[in-house]
Amino acid sequence: MISKEVAHYLEQFIPERDEQIKEIERYAEQHHIPIMEIAGIETMLQLLKIAKPKRILEIGAAIGYSAIRMAKALPDANIVTIERDQGRYERALFYINKTGTSEQIRVIFGDALNVYNDVAKYAPFDVIFIDAAKGQYQRFFQMYEPLLQESGMIITDNVLFKGLVATEEPVENKRIRQLVSKIRRYNEWLIGRSDYETVILPIGDGIAISRKRGEKQ
Repeated sequence: MISKEVAHYLEQFIPERDEQIKEIERYAEQHHIPIMEIAGIETMLQLLKIAKPKRILEIGAAIGYSAIRMAKALPDANIVTIERDQGRYERALFYINKTGTSEQIRVIFGDALNVYNDVAKYAPFDVIFIDAAKGQYQRFFQMYEPLLQESGMIITDNVLFKGLVATEEPVENKRIRQLVSKIRRYNEWLIGRSDYETVILPIGDGIAISRKRGEKQ
């Protein structure tokens, strides 16, 4: 992870967000709703602008922040996003309508482990973005990768988990300790896959970018 001083230095160069985006950021902070860190999402958006995907699947909508940012950055893209929490789902719909991105974004209500058939109707996807329950990352990846285009890309957020995956010091909280262990195993599993090229960037809370090789191994 980069130091706080370097992170603060880089953040001053991040483009100003419009007031609607800032409103969502404030709501997330006030209600303790995890959204993608600003440096992380700006990096992902830049990557997506280069890749120019037409169809994106997001696993974990929360209040719609990432989906809205992607829609605004990629006006020709369509985004399917999944959210299982009723309150967050409704808030996501509210912000999507308010930001005028409803024609680009379809929100599916339900647990990502249970709505595969609903999502598959909109496949194939050029990009899959995983940003939901950290303990289920590998299951999400394995379940939805059949819907990915050849040479498509899967992006996973929070793979450094506040740097805890890299520390040798024991984590006292049992739940956090178990999550750290699962994310470590997920990262190792990702890097070990011969059918994907994966790089982990120490930006935001850690972003894994896995590109499908598009060839039989």
